[in-house]
This record gives sequence, structure tokens and C-alpha cells, in this order.
Amino acid sequence: MNILITGGTGFVGKKLVGTLHQQKHHIYILTRSPKSHKNTERKTYIGYDVDASELPVIEGVINLAGESLFGYWTTHKKNAILKSRVETTNTLLNIIDHMPIKPHVLINASAVGFYGTSEQKIFTEKTSQASDDFLGKVTHEWENTTKLAEAMGVRTVMTRFGVILGQDHGALPLMRLPIKLFVGGKIGTGEQWVSWIHIKDVVHLIIHCLENEEISGPVNATAPDPKRNKDFMKILADVHNRPYWFTTPAFIMRTALGEMSQLITKGQYVWPEIALNTDFQFSYPHLKSALKDLK
Repeated sequence: MNILITGGTGFVGKKLVGTLHQQKHHIYILTRSPKSHKNTERKTYIGYDVDASELPVIEGVINLAGESLFGYWTTHKKNAILKSRVETTNTLLNIIDHMPIKPHVLINASAVGFYGTSEQKIFTEKTSQASDDFLGKVTHEWENTTKLAEAMGVRTVMTRFGVILGQDHGALPLMRLPIKLFVGGKIGTGEQWVSWIHIKDVVHLIIHCLENEEISGPVNATAPDPKRNKDFMKILADVHNRPYWFTTPAFIMRTALGEMSQLITKGQYVWPEIALNTDFQFSYPHLKSALKDLK
């Protein structure tokens, strides 16, 4: 299968490209600096100015590109977060539009921030109302842009990522640091939900969506084992044989990180209904085994 990917050099993208390469697919990676990468037999780097008519027939398109959420959310940062997602998606849609033969599927990244935050609600893909906070507005606009592919006859999937756990990337290294320094504990009240997923399951769920024609629309990329922050941090401390006794006040996080602190001090319980209903097999359905693997 020929697969076109944006964000193929990022955290999730590298892992996904590696797995697709092992499965003998040919990956075409859209990047702003194709000449700085070396092509291989089944891996080709191309620029965003590519002539779509010169590409081979592309069966699947995966869009993972976007400005990182990490960093102080100034007005400039917020604009970059939104602009990078919507503009890249529009560029990709233009490429698809000029393909003589359209791909079977477009899988576009999104985030559980679509749902907003709550300590009581359970969110599934049936939750159609986006939150009115910043992340809700960003993901809503991003997904609405993505849906334009449907008018081209392309099956469209939006993978709403939870907190992706990786050994050296993503949120886990930051969450693990105070634990390793013997000052670990809950953040704020500790009642906020953490809807997490192991990086390996993210990759395999994307491929699951790529291969299953019955899947379209939003798909929650989260494990079926959400934890409250206090429980998440307790399990993390246990895995690393460290004490669990400190509390980091929420106001300290807000002072240090500004509005971005909501990624840590607030959360949502997100259930992966589509993944489970389509028989996706999680390699790490439980938090403790996931953290042990990433230790």
C-alpha cells in the first residue's frame, strides 16, 4: 500500500512510519525540508509543493502535523497551534483534490480536548458537542476542515488522541520527573481524569483505522482504563519504587504554565467505544503494564 503522511518525523509519526515500513508499505512523507532526509527503497520524502498528478496511486493519507501544545499559550502560540493544523490540512486536501485517483481513506489527528473537561462525565465518540474552550475550538475547526475530504468520496477518520505515553517523548517524561526525584504526588486535587494511551497502541489503532472500511468519523485513541490523576501518579510511583506523598498545588502549575496548565490540572474521562466495538486489541489496556513497559 502507498501511504502519504504528514508529521512523519514527529513523536507519533516516527513510530508509525517505522511500523508501516516493517509491514512493507511504501511511505511518502510530506515535509518542508525533503532534501535534508535520505530516501530509501520504501520511504520517500517529498515537499508540500508536490505535483499530485506525479505521485503514484495513494491508498491512504495520514495527517499528524501540527504545532506542539507544549509551551506558554501566548496569543502568538495559540494562533500557531490553530493555524498549523488548519492550514496543513487544507494543503493536504488540495493535494488530494488534484490526485487523479483519490485515496480510500484520510486519517487526521485530533485530540480529546474536543470534549472539554469534567470530573463526572464520560465522553464517547457519540458526544458531538465540542467544548467552547480553546482546545475545543481548535479541534472543532480542525475536524470540520478534515471533513471536507468526504465531499471527494474519501472515507474520513479523526483520531482523538489522549495523553500519549512514550518512554522519552510526550507527557510521561515530565510526569515521571518529580517521581524520580522523590517529590512525586498528585497535582491539584488529583481528581482530574487522565485518559492515556501507550504509543504502541496509538500506532496500531491508526493502522486499524486505515485497514477497516467500516470506521469513519471520530475515534477516541485512549486506553480503556482512564485514571484520576491521584491514582495515575500513585501507580507511576509504585512502578518506579518511589514514595508518593507530595501535592503540587494547581495554582503553581497555572503560574508556571499559564493556560496550558489545563492539560495537567484538568482532564476528561474518554472511553474508546469505536476501538472496542471494532475488536481492536490493545497491547496495553491497563496503566500499570503500560508504565512498566516504558520504565
